[in-house]
Amino acid sequence: MMKALINGRILLPDRELEAHALLFDERIIASVPVSEIPPDADMLDAQGLFISPGFVDVHIHGFLGADASDGEPEGLRTLACGVLKNGVTSFLPTTMTVPWPDLLHAFEAIRLMMGESGSPAFPGAEILGCHAEGPFINPRRKGAQAEEAILAPDAEKMLPFTDLIRLITIAPEMPGALDCIRALSRRMAVSVGHTDADFETVLAAFSAGANHFTHLFNAMTGLNHRAPGVVGAALTGSGWCELIADTFHVHPALFPLLRAAAGDRLILITDCTRAGGMGDGQYELGGQPIFVEGIACRLADGTIAGSVLRMNDAVRNYRDHARAPLWEAVACASVHPAASIGLDQRKGSLLPGRDADILLLDEDCRVHAVWKHGFQVL
Repeated sequence: MMKALINGRILLPDRELEAHALLFDERIIASVPVSEIPPDADMLDAQGLFISPGFVDVHIHGFLGADASDGEPEGLRTLACGVLKNGVTSFLPTTMTVPWPDLLHAFEAIRLMMGESGSPAFPGAEILGCHAEGPFINPRRKGAQAEEAILAPDAEKMLPFTDLIRLITIAPEMPGALDCIRALSRRMAVSVGHTDADFETVLAAFSAGANHFTHLFNAMTGLNHRAPGVVGAALTGSGWCELIADTFHVHPALFPLLRAAAGDRLILITDCTRAGGMGDGQYELGGQPIFVEGIACRLADGTIAGSVLRMNDAVRNYRDHARAPLWEAVACASVHPAASIGLDQRKGSLLPGRDADILLLDEDCRVHAVWKHGFQVL
């Protein structure tokens, strides 16, 4: 049955729409003036809240004690159900650089869960595929990744998983990486990350088919006026730019610069670990202990190791510190990430024909209700 969400402020990809109703069934039908609501529509009162598309997280490792690299379907269910409460209606479980047999096990678990999570009856976010953050990275910029599990770039290892992997992070300066990018970019999005590349090598990677930057500023060469590095290539180029907007990974004073430079190329991610939603203490990430205190996650040597960020908090942080309207901050967490993996015709906006993944948000970006494929799940 057609539903009509009324008495809310609709967040479209380019503006906020008032005095309109959102019509939907399993998919978005239209945004219409209240006077044009069909008489047979089921009326739902948004009670003055923002009507937002569901968030799409293309870089998240875990939540509530579960981690995608564990290779456990039940853990993926925990992750999917947990992030739904943060407004995430679809996501890419993100694997770490772990031993190859463990990575294969994780891929199979994610593949198994893709179909189940897409059902309207599933009480969590939909799994759209996988983000493989490695294992083709540079040991010098490994961050919290396990050096002993890093592999030389080899497209043949990933080609059996082209039905699964939507995004892969590669360090383009490693021997064989450009050929690997050429082969894989025809079948999945390729992101430059965990890399010691110079500016020119990044340009070569984009010529080979890369189109994405993994957690901008982190685990990459920085910006220098004579050596622009990966950050310079991101700020002056055309690729999608991930931002962990927890105000710890990147100083919030830079958010306005990112808004001006990256604009509609900016993607909010959480990079959340299994410690998300769990409180301070010791946890595990990619086989290594991590220590959580407040918003900071670190290895024992002080290296930053993922986050405990919730996506609705990322949206609020970006809106406030970048001085952006809410519709723009929401776009960075919905239609931009969906577009970065080629799914913006299905996900990430309240435009006609898209899946009816819908949120009700208040001014502080707290989530009050969630619909997935038109069915209310929260």
